[in-house]
Amino acid sequence: MAHCFVKDLQPGMIFTDTYMVTQPVLRNTTRGDLYVAMFLSDKTGKVNCRLWNASEELYNQIPKEGFVEVSGKTELYQNCMQVVANQINVVSSDHINPDDYMPRTKKDVAVMFKEMKAILAGIKNAQVKAIVEEYFRDGELMRKFCTAPAAVKMHHNYLGGLLEHTLSMLKVADKILPLYPQVQADLVLAGIFLHDIAKTDELTYSLAFGYSDSGQLIGHIVEGAILLDQKADMLLDRGITADRAIVDSLMHIIISHHGKYEFGSPKLPATAEAMMVSYIDDLDAKLNFIEDAVENEQTSDDWTNWKQLSTQPGTKFYKKRVLQ
Repeated sequence: MAHCFVKDLQPGMIFTDTYMVTQPVLRNTTRGDLYVAMFLSDKTGKVNCRLWNASEELYNQIPKEGFVEVSGKTELYQNCMQVVANQINVVSSDHINPDDYMPRTKKDVAVMFKEMKAILAGIKNAQVKAIVEEYFRDGELMRKFCTAPAAVKMHHNYLGGLLEHTLSMLKVADKILPLYPQVQADLVLAGIFLHDIAKTDELTYSLAFGYSDSGQLIGHIVEGAILLDQKADMLLDRGITADRAIVDSLMHIIISHHGKYEFGSPKLPATAEAMMVSYIDDLDAKLNFIEDAVENEQTSDDWTNWKQLSTQPGTKFYKKRVLQ
């Protein structure tokens, strides 16, 4: 029997199928009865699931990240699709085709990587170019760069998402930099390439998406700054001295690209280059977030559910395209 993908679930369906389960939590109803709240997902999306009349024993059998066969029905709850499970059985990953369950970019990874390298090849400053090329010399890092998601939840949260997000930002910068000749283009392009590169180790993405221990303890901003210093030292070992002012300028872009202290940046953007990278990053992330909600969220009308973007007030997004 063919797998019913999450995006194809409709209200009122009764089914038995296999999904990836993540974040199961044992909770109490207002009457004190136990139930399990969890997410079911595949490569097309994620849906809330509730298993009523649960027990601690049943909850302990459900993997924190793994695969389960679910028998149940679908319904709309507060305008969102939800699965109400009657029965859940653990399924061995040996019987699973991971390509059906891990969300991934719809774009060609090899083509995107080639496009990214072509834009970065336009960097003219010899020192900035040498720093960028030092990253490309790291084959394992580049392999992970092409595989990693850009985030766990908010944007580009699929395999290849980090590369897609970085390339999209580079394309935006490539278009607008000629309008701002006072901005040092080489620093912007290199800074975009490096701003999220440490997400390759901050995030885990072999099964479900999550955070590594170092990602939780340190995070990609600090890890990215450390990595830049390491690459500068590697250049020095090969007889190439990286100008400290250039390294500091790139490091400033990395540590300030979230734009605000409350978003995790230890410094605010203090150069035109850092400001440009921060705004392009924010734009691309938010437009991808909206695109995902509009295209994939299953609601009963032409509006998404309420969404919270950063610290902005919650809003709904209009799903209908008015221009054909």
